[in-house]
Order: sequence, then structure tokens, then C-alpha cells
Amino acid sequence: MALSSLEMEALRLSLQVALWAIGVSLPLGIAMAWVLVRKTFPGRILLDGIVHLPLIVPPVVVGYLLLVIMGRRGLVGAWLWDTFQISIAFSWQGAAAAAGVMAFPLLVRSIRQELEAVDPKLEQAACTLGARPFVVFVTVTLPLIVPGILTGAILAFARCLGEFGATITFVSNIPGETRTLPLALYTAVQSPGGEGAALRLVMISVALALGALITSEYLTRRTRK
Repeated sequence: MALSSLEMEALRLSLQVALWAIGVSLPLGIAMAWVLVRKTFPGRILLDGIVHLPLIVPPVVVGYLLLVIMGRRGLVGAWLWDTFQISIAFSWQGAAAAAGVMAFPLLVRSIRQELEAVDPKLEQAACTLGARPFVVFVTVTLPLIVPGILTGAILAFARCLGEFGATITFVSNIPGETRTLPLALYTAVQSPGGEGAALRLVMISVALALGALITSEYLTRRTRK
């Protein structure tokens, strides 16, 4: 199965976008899960709802909100452009941002479920021995939630690879810049004689998704032994 240069570029771009999205989202996801599990404060339920909103609303809504906020004339994007000449809309960085936002709830949920299973008394015991909160988290909590982190990261990675709606709304469908695998598949389906390319892209997408799921299951079982 030989891939064309455009298909190879779409595959490379998808992997790049997904890796960057997870790399940035992972520490934020760990911090968010810890806050939602270990802290009690007014508005926690609202924060929890906002975090999981991308699971419920159409991806196009998320893409449009990103455009309103991070576009060159957006609430934050205008300041970034005027101050630093930085614009992530219609770029692969924007595609990574869209993918990261869409996958973030999966990441947080997996880590949160693992964190809820950790007995707080273990952390309290470490604190009574004089360990600082950060040291307690790194030496006690973090090793215990590794399975959840791995599962969440891999599932979120797979979700990033399959992101379409938010991506095409926020960064469009630019060859070599924002045309990831799902967008390349959409383009092939819409093009006359693109059935062969569409089939190849479908096979690649299915293989990547299955690989991610199998890896997630294997690592989860291995880390729990």
C-alpha cells in the first residue's frame, strides 16, 4: 500500500499535532484531576462541567469558540498578535490546540478515576512525617496514578488523531499545514476518483486507533501487576 506524498504529509502532521497536544495537555490534565479530586471550593461542579464540555457539545462549537478566543481578532488572539506577532489560527499549532481541547476531558477522567482510588491517608501519613505537599505528590501520589495517566494519555492521543470538526472550523483545511488524516480523508471523499486514497487513509486511521487501544489495555494491565 503505497501512500502519496500528500497522504504521508497528512500522517506526519497528524502524529505531530497529536504528540504536541498530549505533551501540553498532560501536565494540565494531571493538575486539573488533582484539583477536582482533592480540593473543595465554590464552583467546583461548574469547573468540572466546563472541563467535560467538549465531550457533549458538537466539535464545531469548540472550534468556533477557539476562533472567537484565539483568532487573530479574538479576545486573546488579538493581544497575542499585537504584542508578540503570534497567531495560532489556521496553523498546525492551532490544530494541536483544537485536538488538545477535544481530548482533554478523556485525559482528566482517566487520571481522576485513578486518583479517586488512592487512599488520602497515605498522603496524610507522608505529610505527618514532614514531607511537603509537592514531595508527597511526586513520591506517593504520582506513582500510584501512573496507570490512569498512561491510559488517559493514549486514549487522548487516539482522540487527537481522529479530531475533525473543531480542527476544520478553527484552522481550516490547508495542505501541509493543517490537513491532518481526518481532513485528508474528507478531501479524498469529496474529490472525483479519490476512492483509493480514501480507503488507504481509512485503513491507516483504523490501524492507529486499534494500536492505541491495544497499547492502552496492555500498559494498564502491566502497570497494575
